[in-house]
Amino acid sequence: MKKSLAAVVGAALVAVLAACGGGENASGNTLRVGTLSDSKPNAYQENGVFTGFDNELLKAIAAHQNLKLEFVSTEFSALLSQVANGKFDIGSSGISQTDERRRTVDFSAPYNYQSLGIETREGVGITDENSLTGKRIGVVQGTVSDSWLAANAPAAQAVRFPQDAATLAALKSGAIDGAIFDQATAEDYAAKNSDAKLKVVKAITTTIPHGFAVKKGNTELAGKINAGLKAVIADGTWERVHRRFEPNAPVPVEFKAGQK
Repeated sequence: MKKSLAAVVGAALVAVLAACGGGENASGNTLRVGTLSDSKPNAYQENGVFTGFDNELLKAIAAHQNLKLEFVSTEFSALLSQVANGKFDIGSSGISQTDERRRTVDFSAPYNYQSLGIETREGVGITDENSLTGKRIGVVQGTVSDSWLAANAPAAQAVRFPQDAATLAALKSGAIDGAIFDQATAEDYAAKNSDAKLKVVKAITTTIPHGFAVKKGNTELAGKINAGLKAVIADGTWERVHRRFEPNAPVPVEFKAGQK
């Protein structure tokens, strides 16, 4: 009798847990998302909460697909290898889809495009990529900014950092002459560091798409992200999130509400 009662109670508990677990993935596990804590406006922490365009978009996608997420801070230079080895299920931080990175991880469908900004201090003499020769230019290691600098200003002295915060600190202190950031990030730093006399001297638009990274071969998760992405584009969520974090950036036609 006690055994039967225990079985009934156990079954009821399982049913309750299942009903409460609507935000979890099909296997009942929370998806771990590797992201950044200091890279506005794409991925950062505010009052202890991970936010930014990429992370808020991913939250909306997860809500459509009944997925539960746990965000964890890491350094960008380690992120893709951590997705590849299974430490994280998803990488979210304005990751540009390059051929080199596709050899390490798979990506979702594009959800934005990469734009860069050359940032410096007043009086340094940097105006564009042609004036970077001999200058100490900060980049976050392994980013598109890093590869762009190598390809477009090979005579510059690249100074590599693990994250944006360290790059910004070096720029403000004068340890470096300039830096290459995501365009929106560079503009945000200039606006909030007027005492350091920072300015964005040139914006560079690329056609390199951003994507959420998943472990190679995880077509099920990539498919769920893509289905959710279509839904948030179609219902206008993509545009609302974009206006919140990148109000001055144009909206590519493929991300406008109603697109499928």
